[in-house]
Amino acid sequence: MNNNLFVTKRNGEKEPIDLEKIHRVITWAAEGLDDVSVSQVELKSHIQFYDGIKTEDIHETIIKAAADLISEQSPDYQFLAARLAIFHLRKKAYGQFEPPKLYDHVVSMVEAGKYDQHLLADYSQAEFEQMEAFIDHKRDLNFSYAAVKQLEGKYLVQNRVTGEIYESAQFLYVLVAACLFAKYPQETRLSYIEGFYNATSSFKISLPTPIMSGVRTPTRQFSSCVLIECADSLDSINATSSAIVKYVSQRAGIGINAGRIRALGSTIRNGEAFHTGCIPFYKHFQTAVKSCSQGGVRGGAATLFYPLWHLEVESLLVLKNNRGVEENRVRHLDYGVQFNKLMYQRLIKGESITLFSPSDVPGLYDAFFADQEKFEELYVKYEADESIRKKRIKAIELFTLFAQERASTGRIYLQNVDHCNTHSPFNPEVAPIRQSNLCLEIALPTKPMEDVNDPSGEIALCTLSAFNLGAIDSLDELEGLADLAVRALDSLLDYQDYPVPAAHSATMGRRTLGIGVINYAYYLAKNGVFYSNGSANNLTHRTFEAIQYYLLKASNGLAKELGACPLFNETKLAQGVLPIDTYKKEVDGITNEPLHLDWEGLRADIKEYGVRNSTVSALMPSETSSQISNATNGIEPPRGLISIKASKDGILKQVVPEYKELKDSYELLWNIPSNDGYLELVGIMQKFIDQTISANTNYDPSKFEGGKVPVKQILKDLLTAYKLGVKTLYYHNTRDGASDNQDDSDDCAGGACKI
Repeated sequence: MNNNLFVTKRNGEKEPIDLEKIHRVITWAAEGLDDVSVSQVELKSHIQFYDGIKTEDIHETIIKAAADLISEQSPDYQFLAARLAIFHLRKKAYGQFEPPKLYDHVVSMVEAGKYDQHLLADYSQAEFEQMEAFIDHKRDLNFSYAAVKQLEGKYLVQNRVTGEIYESAQFLYVLVAACLFAKYPQETRLSYIEGFYNATSSFKISLPTPIMSGVRTPTRQFSSCVLIECADSLDSINATSSAIVKYVSQRAGIGINAGRIRALGSTIRNGEAFHTGCIPFYKHFQTAVKSCSQGGVRGGAATLFYPLWHLEVESLLVLKNNRGVEENRVRHLDYGVQFNKLMYQRLIKGESITLFSPSDVPGLYDAFFADQEKFEELYVKYEADESIRKKRIKAIELFTLFAQERASTGRIYLQNVDHCNTHSPFNPEVAPIRQSNLCLEIALPTKPMEDVNDPSGEIALCTLSAFNLGAIDSLDELEGLADLAVRALDSLLDYQDYPVPAAHSATMGRRTLGIGVINYAYYLAKNGVFYSNGSANNLTHRTFEAIQYYLLKASNGLAKELGACPLFNETKLAQGVLPIDTYKKEVDGITNEPLHLDWEGLRADIKEYGVRNSTVSALMPSETSSQISNATNGIEPPRGLISIKASKDGILKQVVPEYKELKDSYELLWNIPSNDGYLELVGIMQKFIDQTISANTNYDPSKFEGGKVPVKQILKDLLTAYKLGVKTLYYHNTRDGASDNQDDSDDCAGGACKI
């Protein structure tokens, strides 16, 4: 190529392009990697150079050239591209490859208003020097390319207007730890900071987007999920809308329970007027959700919940449908439809479901969640009462409409409210579960507010994290990791701000956490077992037993130190009832694995000392944060050995872990013959998980006669899930054949429980 090209430096000066320097950097990045060619990257990038090119553009051209070469034949280009991107990122942040001293960096960032000033108030220079000693900046070189792009786009502290970046990843990890353990006694906190730093920076513990991007900055709201319940009054509707705006602006994903709102045509003010029904108020909530862009980190998103027996359900089920006009559609929310045993029984028996306005049937809405026997008794009584407005519809027709809308949009979700209350840490008589969240993995008590400053309402927050199953060598390792995760997240509850009083009082009372897993598909592949044939059932039982046991043990240990959460008495745990007592016994038919841990000893300790956290576990999608750890997301099978991740930075290729060694051991999504094996695994996980699970159903039309998925197959899967105790179902994925490795699931529809 022409060596007479000139480069424009950052200060505007021009000088000849130094190809030797470029060669040295690419050679450094390729060290120890297989199947990568330095000369191929050079060739691919050189032809894109032009006279006067900026230094920054040279870097970005080389990085993109390496990233474009990522393939199944040459997966290590993902690490070559990542190292080049880290080199570029550090030059942008620090003006050089070597990071500055931690203390100097924190001082300058606090002075610039980028870091929270408490860091300098709480820690001495000597303590920052101790932290400096255990930081390992070489860990930056373990990221994949997709991870570095996510760090750049979402997590590193930056000016989102100019694109300036101010830090690199190891400072992020150590300062998150420093913030979360700042109030620990001086004699112990450095050891916790070191332990938590090592666990997160070596990808054993995965942190959600709000924590990664927010902790250490002056913004102090890090809960991933916010559950807001609305009463059937204008004051409560306005309070709900106001709370939505406050939390969307703070990067949280929203769950809205609007099931109490009365149906169209109901009388209001003693017959003075007809009620306009649900849809105008759902539109009002949609406007609130979309009012803020969440600081450039993600767009606002929410899922709204209502019961299957609501009088307006036929209109509500089609709100996302592309047919129809704006007046009768609310397309920018997702919806969770609520079912219980009676609804399924009516389907199985070929009977009808009766629809009511909640305002016309006193006690029915509350009993739907709190007391299944009372619900059935009231439901049958109101069905027979001729004075009550109602509509009867064949159960098969209503279920079919639900199945069709779920299939066509992919985003009409399902909540089994009886399972959410019978198999829950909460006593439903005093703390019923009446909704889930954006990603269908949180199940916490809520109460409506009459105004946004009403502390007697209850907004549920959940703070998330996950264990990377692929990075754990033995289940015993979970004990120490669970202690670190529970301590860190419990500290965060006191560290963060609460823009709405109902969220503060509820969080302080219940102290709920949701710790899940990532990299489950890799974990199965590594252990030589599969989703579809039952071979993973016993391993999954052992694994999730250990996860729940060690999380509860950690929370119990924290209660011994700091006291149980104030509303511990509203949990079943207070009576000594554990998840192993309340799961659906049908699970025993798919795994005969015994319990391996000392649950009776734990039961006694919990009855005596309580737990610090009413909930400890939830399985979230983790689409974004799993990329940081170069892991498969959540519990999902990958669509391809290389996944194409769409992001605002363009198309990113992510290769499954240990691709070369395990490529024949991964069971890819569309090779799985049916949902049965996957749903069995979810049922086994749900035996132990105290909240719920973001579980998807997946359909390949080409496997069915006429290339169309029969409704009866979708309904069969819903019944299978119900039978096994599955609490919620998230996406309905349909294979379109166009992009089998495309993973465009957008992490809770763009909301913050993207962990």
